[in-house]
Amino acid sequence: MRKRSNARVMWELARFVSPFSPWVCLAVACGVAGFCCATAIPVIAAGAAVRAAAVGSLFELAPVAGLLAALAVARGVLHFIEQRCNHYIAFRLLAHIRSLVFGKLRELAPAKLSGADRGSLISTVTSDVELLEVYFAHTVSPVCIAVLMAAIMAIYLGCIHPALAAVALLGYAVVGIAVPVAVSRASGADGRASRDQAAGLSGFVLDGLRGLSEVLQFGAGQRRLAELDRLSGELVDTQGRLRGVAGQGQTFTSGIIMVVSVAQMLLALSLSANGEVDGTGCVLATVATFSSFGPFVALANLGSTLQGTLAAGNRVLDILEEEPQVEDVSEDGVRISKFTGAAAEGVSFSYGTGATAEGGDADALDAAPEKILDDVSIEVEPGQIVAIQGRSGSGKSTLCRLLMRFWDVDEGRVSISGTDVRAITTGSLRDMEAFVEQDTHLFHDSIRYNLLLAKPDATDAELEAACRAASVHDFIMSLSDGYDTMVGELGDTLSGGERQRLGLARAFLHDAQLLLLDEPTSNLDALNEAQVLRSLDEQRGKRAVVLISHRPSTSAIADKTYSMDSGRVS
Repeated sequence: MRKRSNARVMWELARFVSPFSPWVCLAVACGVAGFCCATAIPVIAAGAAVRAAAVGSLFELAPVAGLLAALAVARGVLHFIEQRCNHYIAFRLLAHIRSLVFGKLRELAPAKLSGADRGSLISTVTSDVELLEVYFAHTVSPVCIAVLMAAIMAIYLGCIHPALAAVALLGYAVVGIAVPVAVSRASGADGRASRDQAAGLSGFVLDGLRGLSEVLQFGAGQRRLAELDRLSGELVDTQGRLRGVAGQGQTFTSGIIMVVSVAQMLLALSLSANGEVDGTGCVLATVATFSSFGPFVALANLGSTLQGTLAAGNRVLDILEEEPQVEDVSEDGVRISKFTGAAAEGVSFSYGTGATAEGGDADALDAAPEKILDDVSIEVEPGQIVAIQGRSGSGKSTLCRLLMRFWDVDEGRVSISGTDVRAITTGSLRDMEAFVEQDTHLFHDSIRYNLLLAKPDATDAELEAACRAASVHDFIMSLSDGYDTMVGELGDTLSGGERQRLGLARAFLHDAQLLLLDEPTSNLDALNEAQVLRSLDEQRGKRAVVLISHRPSTSAIADKTYSMDSGRVS
């Protein structure tokens, strides 16, 4: 995480608010007018009571009753408009920022996100973004309102006596500045720990759900539950301390308001005794001071959440300002429409920090970057089926990822149709290629939706043809809802072979001219393997296929075979 001061975080977040300046101005105007009404109600009532006492008649109160009622209604209406504007700004901005975060994550994937803490990412795109609502709805305009109200009250009390204005301003500063800063500092460590603990808890639960079958199989349920209780207990304890600090802040705020109000009353009585302030001014100054702390109390209440909010903002800014390891090529790049061959020429590559090596081995991150490919050269001609063989960890899958330009090579050159992939527009490259990895990801939606990701406008006939080619159509039709059958999250309701065949169908539907298949038959039985291989054999001459496999039966259909060992081609 980058080191930013709280002031820097607030400034950078404030830039998001600028397009909503008219709404902020309206919220501030309504807020100031509303607090003026709230403060005026007891002041006008006190002034009327003083006059009634002076003339000895309660009829002096009658004329102001309607005014007080109107001010009360106006206060409610103005407060509603202020809150409506603030929350309109906040929720529009939250939606915008969440969209920016997801867009940035798309830019960073996969190179910068491989091996990332998924629990932390989930917390950032959910709770961290939600916490920014405190800043946008309850900090920006309330600060402006408090500053303007302090100026208005200073002018009003200054007209009675400058010393009264000074005491009030001191009270406002303590309640609106000193208290939230002190509470924020007191809760700082726990505020940061609370989010980290929540992220850790989210990651633990996510891992538990994904590995539930293994937990049950090895009887680890009680141990996982004990760890869950421990993590939950730590989070509850931390949040309890935060609530305690917030309660102390509220108590201190109430005490300060009482002390300042009493001090104002004693000062007013002293000034009245010296003839510097009349009796009416003495009463009005005391009542006005006591009733004018509303906007500053709103700032004081931010103290317990402000540190966490700014920390959340810092994490969101970290993502938004992160530079992708592989930059997308815009439409100004080279567009390719016909596949005339693919080649890796003297390619060397190492996964850097933050990347996960072939097979998702995050343990590789603990050591210094290791060279995965060393001076590798292969060639794929149009319509050819090319097999790449080698033991696990030899760099076969990495080579496919470089052809997809998920990462850029350290040395050498990867080209498609004679053009370096670093110069080809990203959209054109994605249209030209389809990559099926060993683990097929399926979304928690229908089979149809999962397949149409590859070609949203595909017809039913195209969908069926792709599924028949992947030997999965008959299986789909055996389900109760056919292509509209819902698959569980991560495809857990399907077997590994069924998910793999759906991944193949998705690749066939994409109709790419270069098909990259990483162990496409590893989860298939002999019968389904034969059907898939027959479908791949039918692709010969229609599209180029790069086939990674350990099985001799799978590689047997290849026109050309490369063997890889320790990152080199032999």
